[in-house]
Amino acid sequence: MRRDDSLRSDPQLDPRLVEAVMEQIRSALGKYRHRPVVIGLCGAQGSGKSTLAAEVMQHCSREKRHAAILSLDDLYLTHDERADLGRSLHPLFATRGVPGTHDIALGLEVLDILEGGLPAALPRFDKLRDDRIPEGDWPIVAPGCEVLLFEGWCVGAFPQPGSELPQPVNFLEASEDPDGRWRSIVNDTLGDSYQRLFARIDRLILLAAPGFEVVHGWRLEQERGLAPSDAGTRRMDEQAVARFIAHYERLTRWILAEMPARADLLVRLDEKRRVLEIR
Repeated sequence: MRRDDSLRSDPQLDPRLVEAVMEQIRSALGKYRHRPVVIGLCGAQGSGKSTLAAEVMQHCSREKRHAAILSLDDLYLTHDERADLGRSLHPLFATRGVPGTHDIALGLEVLDILEGGLPAALPRFDKLRDDRIPEGDWPIVAPGCEVLLFEGWCVGAFPQPGSELPQPVNFLEASEDPDGRWRSIVNDTLGDSYQRLFARIDRLILLAAPGFEVVHGWRLEQERGLAPSDAGTRRMDEQAVARFIAHYERLTRWILAEMPARADLLVRLDEKRRVLEIR
C-alpha cells in the first residue's frame, strides 16, 4: 500500500498515477503472449477514466507501444434497440447505462479481431444524440495493437448476491421497479454475457470515488462538457442528470464495496477527484 499527500492532484494529470497504470501494462505485456493485453479501467461517471486513458495512450506511444481505447459506453445498443427492450422487457431498459443495454457480442468481436492482429473498427456512440455513430465513421485501429485500454463505469463488475436485490436503493427503483424485475434482469445479465467480456481483461484498475454522493456533481460537469453534435440535441439539466444516474446507483455502490479487494490497481479519489491513495 502507498499513501502520500503529495499525490493529491487531478488523477488525469498526476504522473505517478499514469506511471502506476504503465507499470500494470508493462507487467501484463511481460506475462501474456496474446496481443493486445486488455487493461480494464473502472470508475464511476465523471471520475476521469477517459482522460486518464488518453494520457496513458500517449505514454504508450512514447514507449513505441501500439495502443487503442475502447469505452464500454461505445458499445451501447442503438436507440431503437433499447426502445424495443423497453417495450419487451421493462421500460427502464430504454435508458442507456446498465447491463443489458450494451452490445456485448460487438465488444467480443472487436477483441477477437484485434487478437487476430487485424485492423479493427472501434464502435463510437454519440451521447447527445443517444445513438450509435454510423459504422462508416468509426475509427480504425491498425494491425498489431499491443494494448487495449477498456474503460467504463462497470467494467470488470461482478453481479450482486440475490439477497441484496429486493430492497430499492433510490426513488427510481421504488417507483418504477417496485417488484424488482428490472434490477433482477440487470443483475442476471451482468452475471452472464458481461462476464464473458470482462474475462478478457488482463489487469483491472479501479478509480474509486469517495461515495456515490459525489457522482451527481461529477456527471453534471461531464454533461456540461459535451459538445453539441447538431441543432437537434441538448444537454441534460440537473433534474435529468439526477434521474439518469439513479439507473447506475445500485451497481456503483456495489462496485465501490466489492471491487477494491480484487482490483490489480486501486486508486482512491476525493470529492474533487484528487488522488488520496494508490495501491
